[in-house]
Order: sequence, then C-alpha cells, then structure tokens
Amino acid sequence: MIASFLIRSTQSKARVATKLASPIAGLRFKSTGSKVKRIGFIGLGNMGLPMATNLYNGFKDQADFIIYDINQKTTSTFLKDHNTDPNNKDKVKVAKSPLEVAQEATIIVTMLPASQHVEGVYFGKDGLLEGLGEKHLVMDASTIDQSMATRVAKVLHEKGARAIDAPVSGGTGGAQAGTLTFMVGSRTNEDFETAKPYLEKMGKNIVYCGTNGNGQVAKICNNMLLGISMIATSETMNLGVRMGMDPKLLAGILNTSSGRCWSSEVYNPCPGVQENSAATRGYTGGFGMPLMAKDLRLAVNAAVETKSTVLLGALAQQLYNQMAANKEYEHLDFSAAYKWLSENAK
Repeated sequence: MIASFLIRSTQSKARVATKLASPIAGLRFKSTGSKVKRIGFIGLGNMGLPMATNLYNGFKDQADFIIYDINQKTTSTFLKDHNTDPNNKDKVKVAKSPLEVAQEATIIVTMLPASQHVEGVYFGKDGLLEGLGEKHLVMDASTIDQSMATRVAKVLHEKGARAIDAPVSGGTGGAQAGTLTFMVGSRTNEDFETAKPYLEKMGKNIVYCGTNGNGQVAKICNNMLLGISMIATSETMNLGVRMGMDPKLLAGILNTSSGRCWSSEVYNPCPGVQENSAATRGYTGGFGMPLMAKDLRLAVNAAVETKSTVLLGALAQQLYNQMAANKEYEHLDFSAAYKWLSENAK
C-alpha cells in the first residue's frame, strides 16, 4: 500500500512539473487564476521591433499577440509578417491605443525612447493604467530615470498589477539575436521569476537587481561607462592612426593588452577594423547619438541628486549632446564619436 501511494504521489508530482514547465501554463495570477491568452508589446522601434519578434516567436504556439506603436508602417509590417495563421486571423492584432493593449493582454512589454514617452503611454489619455488590474504583469524595458520607474511601479502595485523595470544592454544586434542583458527591478523575487520566462525569449542574461528602480540604476551606470569608454577608444584609435599605425594592428594590440574594453574589442569605432561594426557601414543603425546623450543625462542627473562626482561622465555627456544636436550626426550610431574627433581635430 505504501509503495502504491509513493508511485501515485510521484506520478502526480511529475504531472505538476510538466504543467509548470511552460511559463504560459504556469502563470496564473492569484486573483483570477486565469491563463494567459494574449501578450502585448508597445514600442516597435529599432530595439522594440526585434524584441517583439523574438517574444512572438517564443510564444506564438501558446498565446496570441497585440501590438501598438505610433508608427503605423511598423505595425503594419509586423502584422503582415506574423499574422499568417489562416485559422486565426486575430493571432496578431494592432491596437488603437495603449488602453486597448491593457484590455486585450495580461502580459505586456513596453520599449520606449525616454521618460516622457513612458509617461504618455502609461499615464496619458487612453493609457495603459486605465485598463490595468490584478491580472496584469507589465515589464518596461525602456531606459528612463529611476524616479519614473518607481512612480510607474507604485501606481501599478496600487492597481494590483505586477511591475517590472527591465532596461536592456546589447544594442540592436543583441535585440535581433535574442542575446540582450536585462537588468531587472521588481518588488519581489517571485515577480522576477514570473517575468523571467518572457524576458528569456528576448535575452540571454536576465539579472535580478533588487527592488523596482534598481534595474534603471544598473543601466545608467553601465551606459555611463560605455559612453566614456567609447570616447576613450575613439581618441586612442584616432591618435594611433594619425601617428601612422595600422588600425587593425593597433586594435589587435589593445585587445590583448590592458587597454582592452568592449568598445575596442567588440564595437571598435574605427572604420575597417571590424566587419560587422557600425563604423564599417557608415555608422548607420545601432545605438543612436540622441539615446546615448539621453542616458548620460540620466546618469549626470542622478549624480547631482546623490551628490556623486562624475567628472568623465559629465564630459562625455557634453560631447554626446553636441553630436546629437548636429544634423550630420544626430542619426548616426554613438560610435561615430571617432568620426567627430577625427574631423574636428586641428
């Protein structure tokens, strides 16, 4: 009898484990107990579009999709590419507002350029907050100031929803390959674990940073260092080339020496050094100047608020502000700092 009981118990546990293996099957909010039927994504820009594509591909057999972006050309393209199921014409829907996304989907990801866009999507007319409740899990992958992230989280919590701030690192290449790093802030580890299966469809490294807002702290610190190191790499490569050094040889030496960094090894700003870098394609695509300027402003503003000294961060901010305000550079990748320094050298 005992053996029979143990066998039945083991079989029961195995069935439960099988059900929980799928994040869709396992995600049941305590208040409703309902399964996820539709996933929403807001913000289909250079980063958001490939992220939404990877998320859709990861769950297309388990849930429907709804998208929203002010650029109708982008949403139409996504719809044409992915709404191909002849048996389900509503597999992918285009919402008319963020509110409609909240009304249709229980899992929502937002990927927006800056704090003002997040405020508009969440708090504006026909915004997300009007339709959110206890059944919702909302993940914001935008890079914004910490105060906005905590403000959004507070209001979502008051409505009973789960709030995740999950800014990313890895650029458009990482977004396309699904290898982004997510720096995640959430109220509890349980909320983080609930969000993780969705983030894993878009990224490779999903890091829990602590409470809401901490994801933004990690992101702005990372991007301040990135902005500084890109300028330093650009200055170094420009100096070596002007002194007659072959750029590929110089980069190879740097990357096997103590000067090695991501900007020199993976994303070198000097044209011709790396085949797949933005520099080799005329600095088109990639992480734009205005976005780096914005992230450095966030870092410098945070330094003022916390009375922290960021001398190099402030200098980097000034340089990226100048480049972002220049019509020739405003649409270029941030690694065009090399081009700027080279052309403005006296």
